Amino acid sequence: MPHRNLGGRPPKFSEPSRPVTLTLPESTLKQLECIDSDRAQAIVKLTQTAFPEPNQSLPVEIVSVDRHSGLLIVGSNATLIAIPFLKLVEVALGRFLIAIDQGHDFRSLELVLHDLIEEGQVPPQDRPTIVSLLETIRTVRRTEQASPATILFVPTNLKTS
Repeated sequence: MPHRNLGGRPPKFSEPSRPVTLTLPESTLKQLECIDSDRAQAIVKLTQTAFPEPNQSLPVEIVSVDRHSGLLIVGSNATLIAIPFLKLVEVALGRFLIAIDQGHDFRSLELVLHDLIEEGQVPPQDRPTIVSLLETIRTVRRTEQASPATILFVPTNLKTS
């Protein structure tokens, strides 16, 4: 049923919307004003930038580190988050580096992902990333061109000088 305007202000957005109340730091409010004087428009613009249309970013990307190597980067994915030996390290808004705990490697990740798909435990919204990641891992395994590296994780309450 089309939305009828019964008078008053015209609709701000072309899709259904609703009012929400937020408490934000003053510094954030000032930053939003730099984007758009209308806070709602500023938040929408930021959200659209952070979460582009699904076809604009690949589910799995290889980001170059140097001439011969790159890192696998994925979007937020509940299936990956649930894997106990896997950490997703946010390197850009909504983009994550895959870190595998010691004692595991990309081969064990490949097996877990296959099992999750076979057991029907991958929700539809996660499936494109999981399938793309599996294809990438399979290619890496077959070409034997992966090299492990270490990421140092430290306690978040550690005091630095």
